[in-house]
Amino acid sequence: MRYLIFILMLIAVTSTVLCFSKTDSLRNDIENFLKTKKANVGVAIMDLDNGDTLTVGNEIHYPMQSTYKFHLALAILDKVDKVLLSLDQKILLTRKELKENTWSPMRDKYPKGNVELTISEILKFTISQSDNNGCDILFKLIGGTKIVNDYIHSLGIKDVAIAATEVEMDRAWKIQFKNWTYPLTTVQLFDVFFNKKILSKSSFNFLWTALVNTTTGPDRLKGLLPKGAVVAHKTGSSGFDDLKGTAAFNDIGIIELPNGKHIAIAVYITKSFEEDDVNAKIIATIAKLTWDYYLK
Repeated sequence: MRYLIFILMLIAVTSTVLCFSKTDSLRNDIENFLKTKKANVGVAIMDLDNGDTLTVGNEIHYPMQSTYKFHLALAILDKVDKVLLSLDQKILLTRKELKENTWSPMRDKYPKGNVELTISEILKFTISQSDNNGCDILFKLIGGTKIVNDYIHSLGIKDVAIAATEVEMDRAWKIQFKNWTYPLTTVQLFDVFFNKKILSKSSFNFLWTALVNTTTGPDRLKGLLPKGAVVAHKTGSSGFDDLKGTAAFNDIGIIELPNGKHIAIAVYITKSFEEDDVNAKIIATIAKLTWDYYLK
């Protein structure tokens, strides 16, 4: 009997070691790839089926830039589910709200303003096309960044700060760093979004579709994946400073594998002195390594 128990324990330990060694192989591949890059890169990857997680460079605060529009969308849709807002509710957009000198496909479509759009339409611009004016209009609608920050914290996701709007970030370089997170925190939020049923089915489907239809950063998480790969993702980018480098070059999301698995992945790049195409290739390569690993 003791011999049988010993054998069973040995099998269990061996299986655990093999499991960790496989995870370590992906981490090692990522770390080896990053050795020559002139950038701080943070990575977190989580198998949403079983919670297995790995991180690289998870020790510092990473500025989120537009990736926080995912957090904003969660807070807005929570209000929709509580019947405090409606996706069909119309909002009058004045010309003053459609600010110049910022990324805004919505403004480009309605340059004169004075148009009524539904919350649904503004959310799609904000998520799928990363519209900065849409983002700030939604922050104003919900009551400000603190409301979104408190909502995300209420989900048990504490290591994140949402404190500045898009227009506020435009005022000074340092302000973007008020909106920070860890890569691990991001995949934990995706786990809550995907597995914990925090949104109604209709709200979940709405946001999932908007993320899958993201048009920004096609060369990032999706860059090296097979054509037609399903990736629900949100990008975020800053400008470049000659002395400080690129503050943020990010992509976060969920990769849907052909075998049915769903993998949450967050790649944040900060203090990068690489060109944008190299930063994009960093994210794309990490996503491809992840894709290949989980399909084995």
